[in-house]
Amino acid sequence: MLDPVTLAVIQAGLQQVCDEMDLTFSRAAFSPVIAEADDRSDGIYSATDGSLIAQGSRGLPVFVGVMQFSTRTILERIRNGLTAAPDPGDIYMVNDPYLGGTHLMDVRFAMPVWRKGQIFCWLSNTGHWPDTGGMVPGGFSASAISAEQEGLRIPPVKLFKKGVLDTEIWQIICSNIRVSDQRIGDVQAQASALLIGAERLAVLLDRYGDATVTQAIAEMRTRAAQQMLAMIGLITDGVYQATAIVDSDGVVNEPLKIAVTVSKAADGLTFDFSESSPPCMGPMNSVRATTLSSVYLAMRHIFPDVPISAGAFEPLTVTGIEGTFLDAQYPRPVSGCAAEVSQRIAEAVFAALVQAIPDRVTAAPAGTSGNFGLGGYDPQTGQSYVMYQISGGGYGGNADHDGLSNGCSTIGISKAPPVEIMEQKFPVLYRHYALHEGSGGAGQHRGGFGLDYEIELLRGEARASFVMDHGRTGPLGAQGGQDGAVNRVEVTRDGETFVPPHLSKAQDIVLAPGDRVRVRTPGGGGFGDPAQRDPALVAEDVRLGRYSAAQARLLWNWPG
Repeated sequence: MLDPVTLAVIQAGLQQVCDEMDLTFSRAAFSPVIAEADDRSDGIYSATDGSLIAQGSRGLPVFVGVMQFSTRTILERIRNGLTAAPDPGDIYMVNDPYLGGTHLMDVRFAMPVWRKGQIFCWLSNTGHWPDTGGMVPGGFSASAISAEQEGLRIPPVKLFKKGVLDTEIWQIICSNIRVSDQRIGDVQAQASALLIGAERLAVLLDRYGDATVTQAIAEMRTRAAQQMLAMIGLITDGVYQATAIVDSDGVVNEPLKIAVTVSKAADGLTFDFSESSPPCMGPMNSVRATTLSSVYLAMRHIFPDVPISAGAFEPLTVTGIEGTFLDAQYPRPVSGCAAEVSQRIAEAVFAALVQAIPDRVTAAPAGTSGNFGLGGYDPQTGQSYVMYQISGGGYGGNADHDGLSNGCSTIGISKAPPVEIMEQKFPVLYRHYALHEGSGGAGQHRGGFGLDYEIELLRGEARASFVMDHGRTGPLGAQGGQDGAVNRVEVTRDGETFVPPHLSKAQDIVLAPGDRVRVRTPGGGGFGDPAQRDPALVAEDVRLGRYSAAQARLLWNWPG
């Protein structure tokens, strides 16, 4: 029996290994989306079945489950002879969404850790590449109808063989993506993070011994399952239903429905999505790995004290996704699945469970990453570029306090890159960057505010594309609270302003110098009856300009 102190130290040590990988990856990366926005994650996975052992605390929660599935796929393909067996120093890469992934821009690396001639575990990480080819710069095609239109799809291959970059594979990749000369910095950063992880893990194993660490990993998994079951025990046995709406698939201008029925029993929770919309034509389908991970990350938000381990997922069962747009099969397009649909899945879970445990679940957050891609040629530098902008939004109010303003997306800790960095690297000017005032849903505890920014193209010609959501309906309020404000996109060309037909999705919008794009991200849903809000808090919001006096009178019957 492993003593509790040793178990705790090893658990913290494994977490620290992942945290150092995260830090190395961001510090060494070239692209602002990784170096500044931290759109990446690192973890440790079982050599037997690819199950999650530990993940960095600063990694994207949606990758908690995704990398577990992609590592498992690599192991299965090796056993079946579909992928070459590993040698020391090998690093595999894969971005195929249908093999345990998300979308093509999330590129996963995986490396076995060897001990005495045997594989002890695998290290894996995911980084968001600014471009992987396809119809539009940045990969977020709003009107793709097949996977091939979204970019280069790569099955598990050895990018590094015995520690050496395979130049032939690398040349194939570079021949199919934009600004390929800039990607080698991200590739080396991603590989370096795994090498640092292997070094740090070796120190831990040498100190405590392989057998002791193996025993600790097994105990961590068992205890995580027990802790999740204990948390689920706070929920009254019963059935809870909710629905979240996706604006459209980008091709057919009709909403998509995510309908979930959550059933609580003694052995855990079952999430049934069988009443959700069928597969769609456009890129808002979600692959199985992302759908499952979205449920896992929702439960992580609700019960954050449960340790990150495969054991935490064992009491959670997901059913009914077959035949819906939440189980995309090749060649269905999926560029919106990780950044958008995943958040709406989590929102549906929140809306169901807030009925059962309102003291632990918030009203809906913004529910979109605000994916905005801009690609073109800068005549001043003589170089092509691909700019990727993600945006924060309002968090939902909760039983204790108002929602956070301009918070990161539900699926991760990624934040909008600093304006100064973006203006330095790309030919753009941010004419406006502020909170989306008035966007928080009314309630006893109001929702947080979204972001309001406007970008102007300064030089050359460029093409703009975006895949966002919540333009049709705002984030759901809870317990009598009102919905947050919707996402709003406006494009100004030649002095004329228009709103895209799909509200939150469009592609290949040609911009000339002086043209602008303005984005206002959603506010979070309100929590509780607005009539119960402290009038002093309403007055303070009005004083700070968060709401106008007219809005306050309408939403809260404010007498001021």
